[in-house]
Amino acid sequence: MSPVDARRAAPAPPLPVTGRRSLAGVVPALLWAGAAAVLALWWADTGSVVGAAGRLTGAGRIAGLLCGYACAVLVGLMARVPVLETRVGSDRVARWHAQAGRYTLCLLLAHIVLVLAGYAAQDRASLWHEAVTVVLDYPEMLKATTGTVILFAVGVTSARAMRRRTGHEFWYYVHLLTYAAVFLAFGHQLALGDQFNGSTVATAAWYALYLGVSALVLWFRVLAPIRLNLRHRLTVDSVHREAPGVYSVVVRGRRLDGPAARPGQFFRWRFLTEGMAWTSTPYSLSAPPRPGLLRITVKALGDHSAAVSLLRPGTRVWAEGPYGALTADRATGRRTLLIAAGVGITPLRALFETLPDEVTLLYRARGAEDLALGGELEAIARRRGARVLYALNGPGGERPPLNAEALRATFPGLAGHDVFVCGPHGFAQDVYRALRAAGVPDRRIHHESFEL
Repeated sequence: MSPVDARRAAPAPPLPVTGRRSLAGVVPALLWAGAAAVLALWWADTGSVVGAAGRLTGAGRIAGLLCGYACAVLVGLMARVPVLETRVGSDRVARWHAQAGRYTLCLLLAHIVLVLAGYAAQDRASLWHEAVTVVLDYPEMLKATTGTVILFAVGVTSARAMRRRTGHEFWYYVHLLTYAAVFLAFGHQLALGDQFNGSTVATAAWYALYLGVSALVLWFRVLAPIRLNLRHRLTVDSVHREAPGVYSVVVRGRRLDGPAARPGQFFRWRFLTEGMAWTSTPYSLSAPPRPGLLRITVKALGDHSAAVSLLRPGTRVWAEGPYGALTADRATGRRTLLIAAGVGITPLRALFETLPDEVTLLYRARGAEDLALGGELEAIARRRGARVLYALNGPGGERPPLNAEALRATFPGLAGHDVFVCGPHGFAQDVYRALRAAGVPDRRIHHESFEL
């Protein structure tokens, strides 16, 4: 590791950690409380359960109610509600959504198998006969069956092995079919659910649940982006090469003098030009928002990101956001260490300029030619009296150590720092383990990762 500029801000004692209750703990508790309420709904409306058929059918109905509830949760977590995206973190919400998806599919499968087995035991018929009868003769079941097929298709394409074999665009548009699946399955829940027949309160609560999450999706995924883009009229202003395969795109817009976004956040960008208009990709701001200007820095890792270098001034841009919780709000003290690798420098560069008090940046790259935005980082360091350290490969390609011992030796008092980490998933995992081994409390390590 070699310092670019060794000037430091005067050291200051860390601030006490606040006892603010985190939404990351409150939201799951509320969701599990909702699941408990669903179980109470079944319990209150169910009499005695008799025989194997009754037990199978009862278990299937419990699974069905929980599956219906999980579908609503699944859609709600897709709504990109700002308080979740910015205070909990987009990465954590994405993982909750993936977990809710797995629960939903398991409950759906259990519901189908248990209910059909219970009906078959009651009627002394085969499972196949019961399946055909239920699908063709029961109200709303043809639509529900279609929704079930769609949900399983979404689940298959969301599996990690399948996602590696398909493009992001294919996965994204198949994933959107979740809305259609939930809509198609909703009717049979009310038509065939014993808990809703004759219970105005239960029916009203179920409608309120689904209409509520539908309103969130309509507002935050449709109307809010429309409002943002009609207001700001974003276009590409210029494109600049920063390093091999790394380009910055400056986006110009109207009325961007207000707090459009915070350093460390990202937008989902759609460039309205040939070959790119159908893809919405998340890119972090690589500089604090300026009056009328936003900037992103992109590394060519695929067809879409490689095409960014070919954008022309005047190209219309559609943006959604801002999202992400990797902001100064996470800091708990007056000393901050930023650790970046590769294009992970983009959100940390914006934080490096704006975080208060004592800030040090450690930038990992293969060689000096791979350092994007290096001149800007040095200028910021000189202006604010901060430090930039590079962790570059040696002449023989050997990597510098970033283990607990090296970090403690390079950064005295490391355990008292807030540490922001951004880079490839494997790098972030290794750095996280090294920081914990070096004595940095988990609450002081801040990162976002979208590996599900």
